Amino acid sequence: MNQVKQLVSEINRLHRQFSQDYFETGKIDKLNLSRTIKQVPAHHIYRYRLTLHESINDYLMVADIDIKYFYRVKTRESIDDKMARFASREDQYPVNNWMNDIFGARILLEAKDISQVLDLMDSWQDEFGLKNWYLRDKPGYRGWHVYFKNKSNFYFPWELQIWDEVDVRSNIASHEKFKRSFIDDITPQV
Repeated sequence: MNQVKQLVSEINRLHRQFSQDYFETGKIDKLNLSRTIKQVPAHHIYRYRLTLHESINDYLMVADIDIKYFYRVKTRESIDDKMARFASREDQYPVNNWMNDIFGARILLEAKDISQVLDLMDSWQDEFGLKNWYLRDKPGYRGWHVYFKNKSNFYFPWELQIWDEVDVRSNIASHEKFKRSFIDDITPQV
C-alpha cells in the first residue's frame, strides 16, 4: 500500500509542479476550465498537450516512484475526437470535467489491494489534491479512475486508472475498440 500511496503522492506533486511551471509564469493565459468548450479555445488545449508531451519525462525522471506504472500523454487526434464529441452534446459540461486525462497513468493491482486503496481515498483527497474518483464499469471494461486537480480550475486535471489484474485483457480490447476509433478517420500522408 505504501507504493500506491507514493505513486498517488508523486502524481499529485508532478501535476502541481508542472501546472505551476506552465501556468504561473505569466507566459500562458490562464483560462478558467470550469467553463464550456465554447469559452476554452482548442489552441489552449493543444499548447498544453504539446508542452506536457515534450517535458513530462523530465518530471518523471526525478519522481520518487517505486511501483510499476504506465503512462501516456493524449494525442492531438484523441483530443480532437473528445472535443468533437463533447461540443456536439446538447448539455454542455465544464472542460475540466471531461478534458481530464491529457496525462494519464495506470497501475495494475490485485482486487484486495484495490479494496485497500479505495478505503484510503477519502483521507487522500485533501492530502493529494484529488478531484474525484469513480468506478467505470461497463461491458468489457472495469477500472477505477482517479483525478488530480490541485484545487485549481486553471489546471487541466490528470488521471490515474487503477485496474484489477484480471481485467487487463478485456480493458485493452475495450480501449482498442472504443478509444481508438478516431484512427480510422486519419488519412495517411504520402
